[in-house]
Amino acid sequence: MFGLGMAAGGYIQFAGVAEAQSSNRAFELRTYTAHPGRLEELHARFADHTVQLFERHGMTNVGYFRPQDSPLADNTLIYLLAHDSREAAEASWAGFRADPDWTRVAEETRRNGRLVENVDSVFLDPTDYSHMK
Repeated sequence: MFGLGMAAGGYIQFAGVAEAQSSNRAFELRTYTAHPGRLEELHARFADHTVQLFERHGMTNVGYFRPQDSPLADNTLIYLLAHDSREAAEASWAGFRADPDWTRVAEETRRNGRLVENVDSVFLDPTDYSHMK
């Protein structure tokens, strides 16, 4: 039984690696710098609206992070999304930006000025030794 389990496990692992290597999946690391004093409002907007809207438009929410150390801890939100491909990411972002629910939320949360001062976006490919593919 042990040998069969090892053989099956090896096959399953190999199939997963082969699948990942042929995949066009793209990860997107985004860093938002909030205007002074607006970071908690930004977190609330993500928690209450944005995360669900991303899912609606085909984006996979991988993780959301707060830096531990100042000065970034005071004004920065970092998150990671997964997309089926770079092209899928472009289509998802276009759909998200045109979504009437997003437009409404964005307008409501900008009444006292914009929350975000700067957005950095980096598209990433996993390495062959990465557990996340």
